[in-house]
Amino acid sequence: MIRFVYDLLLLLAAPFAVIHLLIRGLFKDRGYWRFLPQRFGYGPPVTRPTLWVHAVSFGEMQAAAPLVKALHERHPGYGMLVTTFTPTGRAGARALFGDAVDVRYVPFDLRGAVARFLARARPRLVVIMETELWPNLFAACGRRGIPLLLASARLSPRSFGRNRLLAPLFRAALSHGAVIGAQTPGDTERYAQLGAPRERIHVTGNAKFDFDPGADAPERARRFRAVHTDRRPVWIAGSTHEGEEAIVLAAHERLRRRFPGALLLLAPRHPHRFAAVAAMLTNRGVPHVQRSSGRIPDAGCAVLLVDTLGELAMLYGAADVAFVGGSLVPVGGHNLLEPAAMCVPILTGPHNFHAVEIFRQLVSAGAAGIVTDAATLADAVERLFEDPVLRERAGGAGMRIIAANRGAVSALLALAESLLAAAGGEVDD
Repeated sequence: MIRFVYDLLLLLAAPFAVIHLLIRGLFKDRGYWRFLPQRFGYGPPVTRPTLWVHAVSFGEMQAAAPLVKALHERHPGYGMLVTTFTPTGRAGARALFGDAVDVRYVPFDLRGAVARFLARARPRLVVIMETELWPNLFAACGRRGIPLLLASARLSPRSFGRNRLLAPLFRAALSHGAVIGAQTPGDTERYAQLGAPRERIHVTGNAKFDFDPGADAPERARRFRAVHTDRRPVWIAGSTHEGEEAIVLAAHERLRRRFPGALLLLAPRHPHRFAAVAAMLTNRGVPHVQRSSGRIPDAGCAVLLVDTLGELAMLYGAADVAFVGGSLVPVGGHNLLEPAAMCVPILTGPHNFHAVEIFRQLVSAGAAGIVTDAATLADAVERLFEDPVLRERAGGAGMRIIAANRGAVSALLALAESLLAAAGGEVDD
């Protein structure tokens, strides 16, 4: 009965979901208008069976990247398919993988859309990153004997409370043989309470700790700094959201009273907001240049607006201090491990409920500090500007946290390959 109700509600909601995407395309990102049939499972059939990895948006795509690359390199007999839900995730996948993988939007969890997608994609293994739970997709994979891995899976107490209302539906979906690589023992317990068989849940850790900025990232950061900053004190505000840029700019204005030459690298989270943030800088009379222009900030420039994709890790490494956005507003925070991997001291707001354990570890180790408004942000950046020993200590603490928690990708790769082998192993080229 609950499956019938779920399917009925999805069918009724589908037109509104399409309208929502059209509105988001109109007011936010035109990318929501592209490839709309893919949301219903349409798309060109693949020429050979695939390994399919799904990551909902850009942050999850970054976490999935080492696993995607490892699977692609180790199993060349399969095509590599990556899906996402957002235009930012799609752009991120293109930046990370180029043309080496097939990038598409994931279908809505409608039975027909899922069936069409599976027929066209021909997956021999499905890997779902982090928090995505799709009953019809999971059930369809189970009926077709397609192995399913929930990788770096997390289920916050808040999400668990919502999903618990649909526990019978998820219990049925997870009973088809899905294997769960959970981030923490707490996630393990919540998945078990939701109905997942305990023998199929493994604590593998968080794949975000395996983030690799690239062997050349430190050298690229050094070159960027030498060319663009002319020995000025530099800080970065990465992955900022609406409401945060005003706070960051107010902090920067205060900071420049003490450090007149300070340069802010301002990197909004979503590309559709680049123009609005540029207009905000112009309206406030803030001297700035846009990264996409290729211009070098002169001595009078206060802000370099990062309106490009795929450079954030390098730019974190080019800064003396990093603030990570989505945390001064109740978005839930973004990846604190990117600046940590570049040995940069971190500042963050209090809203980090998407990655509580990472937040807790970095703050406890002294790698990250918590700020709440423009005044505390400016004071924290000033303190770090003035104390190179403190910067080095905080950066080193972050690197040690990462080193102590690496290994999730190796554990997930082992689970994925065991599922692939049990389902029939390799295919011929």
